[in-house]
Amino acid sequence: MDTAQPLSFSRRQWLRTAPAGFGYLAWAGLASREGTLAATLPTPQPLPHFAPRAKRVIFLCMRGGPSQMETFDPKPELTKRQGQTGKRGHLKLFGSRWGFRQCGRSGLDVVDLLPEIGKQADKLCVLRGMHTDNENHAQALEQMHTGSFQFVRPSFGAWTVYGLGTENANLPGFISINPLTALGGSRYYSSAFLPASCSAVTLGNANQPGAPLVVGDLSNANRSRAAQRARIDLMQELNRGAAGSLEDARVDGLIESYELAFRMQDQVPEVMDLTRESKATLALYGADRSPTESFGKQCLMARRFAEAGVRFIEITHVEWDLHGGLAGGMARNCAQIDRPVAGLLQDLEQRGMLEETLVVWGGEFGRTPDDPTTDGRGHNNLGYSMWLAGGGVRGGFVHGATDDLGYEAVAGKVHIHDLHATLLHLLGLDHERLTYRHGGRDYRLTDVKGNVVREVLA
Repeated sequence: MDTAQPLSFSRRQWLRTAPAGFGYLAWAGLASREGTLAATLPTPQPLPHFAPRAKRVIFLCMRGGPSQMETFDPKPELTKRQGQTGKRGHLKLFGSRWGFRQCGRSGLDVVDLLPEIGKQADKLCVLRGMHTDNENHAQALEQMHTGSFQFVRPSFGAWTVYGLGTENANLPGFISINPLTALGGSRYYSSAFLPASCSAVTLGNANQPGAPLVVGDLSNANRSRAAQRARIDLMQELNRGAAGSLEDARVDGLIESYELAFRMQDQVPEVMDLTRESKATLALYGADRSPTESFGKQCLMARRFAEAGVRFIEITHVEWDLHGGLAGGMARNCAQIDRPVAGLLQDLEQRGMLEETLVVWGGEFGRTPDDPTTDGRGHNNLGYSMWLAGGGVRGGFVHGATDDLGYEAVAGKVHIHDLHATLLHLLGLDHERLTYRHGGRDYRLTDVKGNVVREVLA
């Protein structure tokens, strides 16, 4: 006997056993009659632990590790010591090829490669003291998304949906646009042991930039809507029978996921239809021109999903792993994201959505101030930058610092567990209370660690 479980009967167990199970037969009859209607209704929205500052998250994932000294953490000392031997033996130091300017009323430092984001500087809360546990892409990406790189765990987006539910019963709570398929792939946006309905619906493929963003198998051209409904009703009747006998929340999650998939046929195409946007809005995101068209459309779609009630939206931009070709790679990547990201922040603000939307930008780690080549940087998990905007954080604010050369965080250090705890706090969720029973123990996103970084709260 598992002594960790309470010795009590659920209502279903009581009806099944006393007296002789006749009560359960009556319940089963009622359930079969009402089941179809109940299954089409959304799960009641959970309540946050306390008043939230943000209702939703848009995570701009820069896969590969953007260089902090070429984005939001200027290092004049590094430039001054160009060509000298660094901390790692024979490797030579080299400074940034680009200058920085102090932007906005706050005077926040932004690299010249990002002039449009610089205009939004007073919205940004830059975390310069970020650090994580692993310098390999697969493990660092997995920890950034799930809090762990050793075991399969639910992603941050799945935990968000589990804790808060969704605001729109016809849309998934978690959408991943242009998701990663290499390295850890689906582990970065899966629900793992959480209910299946918490997992992400994916659009596009990060390995096929510029490809159309579509939801696979959203509709069935060979069957009418009525025929689909009849098949689902039969399948759900079997699922509900299993749920009643197994007492397993995973079956309930499966039932919800099937119903959601059916309802999505109506609203998802409408939300994804960018022709409904004005020319001015398309231009704001850079969705009408090269080289910003692809990422601009993704950012615009993220705003549309957020506006429609999706709880967590992630967009992936790749090719930041610049061991070589740093000069060309940074110029290319920054040109692709600068206007779209700035447009997203500006659009959210003018629509009155930024205060309730938490925007997160960053990669799995940063870069080193040295490298064996003369045009690249290595992996650096000891100190790097990310930024937050909206959703209850301080704008035009810098928290933390790396050393003068950019090797590691030395002040205001924020571990990935701390970041997750802080983001959950802004969503009204206590990271120590947001737990799920699995395999005989309670799990949480931050494991047994993590502290809310209260300095960044507005």
